[in-house]
Amino acid sequence: MRISETLASELIATAHELADVARVATLSHFRTRDLAAETKETARFDPVTAADRLSEERMREVLARRRPQDAILGEEFGALDGTSGLTWVLDPIDGTRSYLAGTPTWGVLISVRDAEGPLFGIIDQPYIGERFEGGLGRARVTGPMGEAALAVRATRPLSQAILFSTFPEVGTPEEGAAFRRVASGAKLVRYGTDCYAYALIAAGQIDLVIEAGLQAYDVQAPIAVIEAAGGIVTDWQGRPAHEGGRILAAASRELHAEALTLLNA
Repeated sequence: MRISETLASELIATAHELADVARVATLSHFRTRDLAAETKETARFDPVTAADRLSEERMREVLARRRPQDAILGEEFGALDGTSGLTWVLDPIDGTRSYLAGTPTWGVLISVRDAEGPLFGIIDQPYIGERFEGGLGRARVTGPMGEAALAVRATRPLSQAILFSTFPEVGTPEEGAAFRRVASGAKLVRYGTDCYAYALIAAGQIDLVIEAGLQAYDVQAPIAVIEAAGGIVTDWQGRPAHEGGRILAAASRELHAEALTLLNA
């Protein structure tokens, strides 16, 4: 889909307004005592809170006003059809477990896509005040330390790489075994940072993120941000990962290829 400069500016401005209202909504409940959480019907504790719903409601209100012709896919309230060929993909709180625990590594994920995939994305951390954006000619982070360009780390082998994943078990036993083949060769492995790990790839701090069982709203903003910073995101077979599933994000194609080989060994 051809995106004019005028449309690009409008999409970027809309995305930032979405992030602004989501900041207010999520911070209104963050670190409050005894925040209630319902558990979604899954085998693993998968909470949703009033903050998740409020954040998405506020973002949908902005889209209804600014971009009523666009479709929406949100984690909490599902899909809404549009006529423009563009879809806003929203995760009102990525990392609700971290949110409940009071750690500042959860985030708000916002992206806009066409039929080919994400065009622009934002990873926003309201409590820290950091906002990572990528696509439509942009790749930057703003926050307490000012503004800086996003750029992935220089190419390095797995033996010198820093690898992140949200859960130590990663997914199924088979997926966990595949992950451990990569992790055993990495310099450093860390867990539990949800979407913030993808932001760290784009910021040039780490080298790899490997996860499984993700949804479209978990990955489309990180894909846009990482690719704008010079990295690569695919599934575990090297195919497009826009719809989620098994995710391999890397700072360089060389490291991506090394990890891909081990995942499929």
